[in-house]
Amino acid sequence: MSYSQLGLKLKEKFEGKNFLQISDYTQEDLTNLLNYASELKQMQEDNVPHELLKGKTLAMIFEKSSTRTRVSFETGMFQLGGHGMFLSKEDIHLDEAISDTAKVLSRYVDGIMIRTFGHEIVEELAENASIPIINGLTDDSHPCQVLADLLTIYEHKGKFDNLKLAYVGDGNNVSQSLIMGCAIMGIDCHVAVPKNNEIKSTVIEKAQLRAKESGAKVIETNDPLEAVKDADIIYTDVWTSMGWQGDKESRLKEFEGYQVNEALVKHAKDDYIFMHCLPAIRGEEVAEEVIDGENSVVFDQAENRLHVQKAVLATLM
Repeated sequence: MSYSQLGLKLKEKFEGKNFLQISDYTQEDLTNLLNYASELKQMQEDNVPHELLKGKTLAMIFEKSSTRTRVSFETGMFQLGGHGMFLSKEDIHLDEAISDTAKVLSRYVDGIMIRTFGHEIVEELAENASIPIINGLTDDSHPCQVLADLLTIYEHKGKFDNLKLAYVGDGNNVSQSLIMGCAIMGIDCHVAVPKNNEIKSTVIEKAQLRAKESGAKVIETNDPLEAVKDADIIYTDVWTSMGWQGDKESRLKEFEGYQVNEALVKHAKDDYIFMHCLPAIRGEEVAEEVIDGENSVVFDQAENRLHVQKAVLATLM
């Protein structure tokens, strides 16, 4: 099995490089990655073998557990003819010098995917490894998720321009990567977050600069109705991210009025799509009738993690 023309183009540009955050890429780069993911998805659906990474091994480091991240990366490597090696926090010693871990693993494997807490850990791995590093999630960003989101939006809307996405919820890692992905691709992004839970101002400013290039808007508000009005896409995430230590009751009080429910989505366009990166807590950030309703595309989103990550793996490794 050989690479397609698009695959070769991406491989020539990115082979051996890292995938750390969505802001590292241009609109053309992301468009090509998404098109390549679509190619690989079609090949899988048609049962066409595509063992582009035969003999390659990906080390998958999990300081934070995840069903979707582990299964999608491990399955992706298998479908590409390679091997995904799961390493939990009990299996690997990240308390030793991260630079040492990077250098040792570079002698054993062909790439590293890490799902961790501090973004600086991913950056330090990348600085010291001689193989590609893939950010599977940090406290600051989730670029693989946003690639899957963009592919899902394109599959359901057929375009990126003249779309309005409303994100309602916490200013967390997903929302920070999401607004950047929207800004790059030309999607207007309106973010509604409670006070004291806003997206980092530096992230907003960077996204607004990228939005100027694409002609999009990035707007942050504390009013969910303002964000959702005439939206083509409504997106939310859990109110309490993994690793958060605090008072659950006070957290729920802060987010009163931010649930995506039938009353809120009535302000969106009739053909809006509902998105959530999962796992979801039905009855908290989203009502059951919305996430399980006919406008929900959350399982298409989840599936597309597999296809976009395969595109990243085949391109870098």
